Amino acid sequence: MNQRNFLTKSALKSCLAASLLAAACIICTSCGDVYRPVANPIIPNQPNPGFSHAAIVISGNGLSNPGASTTIDVSGDTAISQYSVGLAPAHAAFALGAARVFVANGTSDTVSSFSPNAGSLVNTTTLAAGAHPVFVATAETTSTYVANRDNNTVSAISNTLLVVTNTIPVGIQPVSIAETPDGQKVYVANQGNNGAGGSVTLINSVDKTVNNTAPLNSFAWVSPVWIVARPDSQRVYVLDQGSGLLSAIDTTQESVVDSVSVSPGANYMIYDSKLNRIYVVNPVADTLTALEASTDALTATTISIANPISVAALPDGSRVYVSTATASGQNVISSVTVLNTRDLSVKTKIALTTAARVCTTGTTWSELPVAAAADSSRVYVGNCDAGNTAIINTLTDTVVLQLPAPFSAQNPLPNGNPPPQNPVFVMAGP
Repeated sequence: MNQRNFLTKSALKSCLAASLLAAACIICTSCGDVYRPVANPIIPNQPNPGFSHAAIVISGNGLSNPGASTTIDVSGDTAISQYSVGLAPAHAAFALGAARVFVANGTSDTVSSFSPNAGSLVNTTTLAAGAHPVFVATAETTSTYVANRDNNTVSAISNTLLVVTNTIPVGIQPVSIAETPDGQKVYVANQGNNGAGGSVTLINSVDKTVNNTAPLNSFAWVSPVWIVARPDSQRVYVLDQGSGLLSAIDTTQESVVDSVSVSPGANYMIYDSKLNRIYVVNPVADTLTALEASTDALTATTISIANPISVAALPDGSRVYVSTATASGQNVISSVTVLNTRDLSVKTKIALTTAARVCTTGTTWSELPVAAAADSSRVYVGNCDAGNTAIINTLTDTVVLQLPAPFSAQNPLPNGNPPPQNPVFVMAGP
């Protein structure tokens, strides 16, 4: 027994020594005389095409050819998807937490919807003939609302079925919609036409009925053109281009609680939720007005800016970007004025592409629409006349890229390619 145990232990020691010798030989054979440690590659984070890092550009392709939607990855400054939409697209909105985009197509009387991600199918929702949709908005999961300018209605489209569920009569020539963030009420700015005064319509989003008894119906509207809701759903603000008034509506009383003059001709505004401010551009008066919206006093500060077209505020609250355009013969000289929000002083002015005037969009703000990325790193300016979108790096306030729009259906240029389409609307993901 003892001899057998001794032999077994000796055999084990011999085997172990042989194994170590073989391993050493293998190492020497494979690596030579230099020790080479194993290294696992570290893969850097890739550009994030998520909706919080994406911008959407809508471009037109004439009155009889489909337009396009282009999704831009903010972190990569690249186009990550492109879709064909309807004729004369005018406006777009995110729905379902930015999982879907709805586009109002003016002359085809349709609404296109799709996921901004690559590989999505485009759904087309048909509206009534002659509707001429010009605006789309939603703040709920159930429906998206479309302003039909020429038949004085608002269409409610199911966000899941993608069909029209309700056609709601409103005022004359509806042009803008705002739904309160709580998803309970929809307000429609009706511009009016041919001597018929404008109005504001209130729609109950639950049953899609119109509240005709609201006190706001008796207010002296002239031609409301834009409407925004405060994040707390307690106030809605209406911009009246004809009277030059910005009016605050108490959404509980449904009455106008204050109005401030921003001068006739003002036609576009945004709500800056970071600073609780409203910015209004007036290309007639050559002004930008900032109104403090934390109270109904709406204290206003107005500065001079030559021919302001559109405006965007950085979500971090630091700066405001105002697109401007100046005619020079047959050309349009476009630029962006950057303002510090603390005192509305001019930080810098950024030149954009000068181009021949080719756009007749019908709405001034759509010639140079502006949007700011959710992370405040980029500002996007759709240059309708130049056929591109300028991407501004907000760290340096310089143009890092002028992204061409998709090719149009026009005849090729001398370089062999058709001219680009014309960007008419830009929006950034939440």
